[in-house]
Amino acid sequence: MTGTLTVIGLGPGDPRYWTPAATAALAAASDLVGYGPYLDRVPHRAGLTRHPSDNRVELDRARHALDLAGTGRRVAVVSGGDPGVFAMAAAVFEALEEARPGWQGVGVSVEPGITAMLAAAARLGAPLGADFCALSLSDNLKPWDVVMSRLRAVLAADLVVALYNPVSRARPWQLGAALALAAEIKSEETLVAFARAVGRPDEGVTVMTLPEAVDRAPSADMATLVLVGATTTRLVTGADGASHLYTPRRVGRQP
Repeated sequence: MTGTLTVIGLGPGDPRYWTPAATAALAAASDLVGYGPYLDRVPHRAGLTRHPSDNRVELDRARHALDLAGTGRRVAVVSGGDPGVFAMAAAVFEALEEARPGWQGVGVSVEPGITAMLAAAARLGAPLGADFCALSLSDNLKPWDVVMSRLRAVLAADLVVALYNPVSRARPWQLGAALALAAEIKSEETLVAFARAVGRPDEGVTVMTLPEAVDRAPSADMATLVLVGATTTRLVTGADGASHLYTPRRVGRQP
């Protein structure tokens, strides 16, 4: 008998942002697999077995989930944000390439969630209203020179850039290096947003200029999403006096 494996995105942290499909998959699961703090977001219920693990063992976690599903269990692998954006969906499919005999017949599906850059953008206004890209600053799975090469290219292309995984205890300097590179390429008027823990009680969202962001880099952590604006990104004041960050849809001369 073979079971099922569903990879689920829990969004930015507030259960209000879970999709109905993700909620249904969680309700149907017999086993919950994931990073411990993400598992803690899911309410306890009878008949649900939890399998917590450390944050840096994604491939082992995926193999364990497939092993459980291979015995007939209904497994839910949970990720924060969207599971397909720098998260567990890719790890599950990477493990599937091993094609172990015990995994034959296991059905794998993915339920989306709200990734950090979308949650942050909604809080800020519409900074992703034109062309943008997402880039992880982690060099755990790719060399740092590749990170910097890609960052240089998208900054030169004047895209809005969402920086994931900006710092960690093991690499506290990388966001500073990335923003210093941005300062070489972009003007001092470039707007940057630090969006921390969006959707959680300790949420904090701040907009600043690029030089201010360089100075603030040491205060960021792994719960922070950094958005570096394009040349056209700007602040607009609403009728209620509130400021909103947005990037116009149009670029260049208008017809």
